Parts: sequence; C-alpha cells; structure tokens
Amino acid sequence: MWMAVALVAIAVAVVWFHAASPWWITPLASNWQRMDDTLAITLVVTGVFFIGLHLLLAWMLWRFRHRPGRRAHYQPENHRLERWLIGLTALGIVALLAPGLYVYAEYVRPPRDALVVEVLGQQWQWRYRFPGAGGELGRSDARLVDGRNPFGLDERDAAAADDILVEGNELHLPLNRPVKLLMRSVDALHDFYVPPLRARMNMVPGMVTSFWFTPTQAGRFEVLCAQLCGLGHAAMRGYVVVEDESAFQAWLQARPTFAAARAPATPIAGEAETPVQRGQALALSMGCAACHSVDGSPGAGPSWKGLYGSRKNLSDGSHVIADAAYLERAIREPQAQVVQGFAPVMPKIPLSDTQLAELLAYIRSLGEQPR
Repeated sequence: MWMAVALVAIAVAVVWFHAASPWWITPLASNWQRMDDTLAITLVVTGVFFIGLHLLLAWMLWRFRHRPGRRAHYQPENHRLERWLIGLTALGIVALLAPGLYVYAEYVRPPRDALVVEVLGQQWQWRYRFPGAGGELGRSDARLVDGRNPFGLDERDAAAADDILVEGNELHLPLNRPVKLLMRSVDALHDFYVPPLRARMNMVPGMVTSFWFTPTQAGRFEVLCAQLCGLGHAAMRGYVVVEDESAFQAWLQARPTFAAARAPATPIAGEAETPVQRGQALALSMGCAACHSVDGSPGAGPSWKGLYGSRKNLSDGSHVIADAAYLERAIREPQAQVVQGFAPVMPKIPLSDTQLAELLAYIRSLGEQPR
C-alpha cells in the first residue's frame, strides 16, 4: 500500500515542481517561437504519460493488492487492452514527432533574402566568412587549409578574393534580418549553439550543414560548442553580437578580404615587415589567443607574457626552461611535455619551419626571462 502512496506523491511533486520552478525558457532573441512551442508539446506529451503511468501503477497496486482468500485471475491475453495501448502509444509518438519534423523543415529552408554567413569550427575556436561585393562565397577545399589559409579558400576562384574573413570568436549580425549559416568543420565534430537564439546545428567534417534564424533582440549572446570535440571542448566559446544595420555594416567593412589577407603586409613607417609582426599575424590566424593570453591573464594554456626563458614545472614532476627548443617541441608535439596545472588539450598544428620561427619570435617579444 505504501508503494501506491509513494507513486501518487511522486506524480504530485513533479507537477508542483514544474509549476513552481524558476527555470523557465529565457526570452527569445530570434524568430523561433515555434521551436519553443515544439518543446512545450514534448513536455506536455511526456508529462501526461509520466503522470498517467504513475497513477495507473498506483491504482493497480491498490486494486489488486493481496487479500486473504483471494487468488489472482490468470488472463494471458487481452486484445482490447492491447489495441488501446497501441493506439495511445501511436498517438503519443505522432504528437512528439510531427511538430518537430515541421519545425525542422522550416529551420533548414531560409528566405531568399537571407544574409549568408559561413561558420568554420576548429579545435577550439570559431571563424566566420561573409560574401564580398559579388554576393557569392568563393570555393573552399579542406586540402588547402594551412596556417596562412585557415579557411582553405581557392586562390584561383575570383569569387573568393573579396570574401570577408572574420578571425576571432566574435560574430556580428544585423537586427531583424534573416541569416543563413553555412557550417563547416576542419577537424572534428562540432556544434554551433547560441542558446538564446534557439539555434544549433552539427558541424560534420567533409559536409556543409546549414540553418537560419532572424535575430529580433539586440545584445551579446554566448556561443557554445554543443558536441564533445576533445579535451579543450569547454574552452570553445565565442559571442554573437546583434546590432542595428548601420553598426553591423561599419563592423563588416573593417574586416579584411581574402585578397587583402593574402597580400604582403604594408611596411610600417617605411620599415619591412618583421618576423615578430608575421608571427603575431600567424598567431591571430591560428586562433592561439583562444587559449594563450598575451597579458598574463589565465587561460586554457600558459600565458605567453614572459613565457620565453621562464622555468616551468611539468605535469610529470620535472621542470624545463621555456627556451626555443622546448617551445618548438611544445608546438610540434603538444602532448609530450605538458605544463603543470594545464590539461593536455592543445592539438597538433601544421606549421612550416619559417612559420614556427616567426611564431617563436613573437612569443619572445612578449617578454624574455633573464638566464
């Protein structure tokens, strides 16, 4: 008897907790109210079945409880009851699937005037690409990806020359304008997820996936990777900034095109570009700042400020001087000698000998400890 009471108490407690819970869906910042409606339908359907089954079990425990002198009636089959159960189960499954299929069909079918943005995921950073004046994104190929061409764009394609590149984890979007996102991954399975926008999609290596939404609320919203993509998964964060059209256009025009990014840098004050400047540009393009700060602030990896020549304790209990030899090995074989207090999350990054020397020159310029 006490089991029947416990089941009824569980059902009542669940309903009360849902009604009193402070964890309601946050205000929308996109046009996907239908997605919230679908979630609500799912919650109602599963909730009805959850409560119904608990009450049914409680009633059966009470109705068919043991009584002296009574024996259970043996009934191996009940076709009428089976038909009811099959029918109710089928209706529940349809109620769960049909709204989701409808919403998903709309989710991947953008309006014709949607702004196209490409999102590139790479352990553990985000990059973005906008079409240039021609209104068309240039061709890309994973075989062309390297330290100076992280998007893998084809230089022979004229449409790629004016593509606008966004190096960094912050994406700006215009308010009240539909946006179509094309999703690519360089290395592993990622998932671009902006919770307040109700928007997410898997990024599968070798495929281009897409979805669309319309930002309807200005603000700065956090981007998360919603697929476990390696040890540095938790550090793969960024921001989407939704602003008015004029502010968005000003931000977009300040971004470099692919042709400008590939052109030799303009000398500063009549001087030739230095290895330090090239190393700084390379660190920016490779997304090193996502884990390594240059001002001493903590991150997923050791800060580069004052790193060169410093003494570092390693996770195996030994210590090392962070000179050129150690830093070169740390970049080429990041799991070989991990600094104590940091997780072994750095991926192998393909760099030429020249690029590696430039990167080391930049790190050294951020402060060198005396020997």
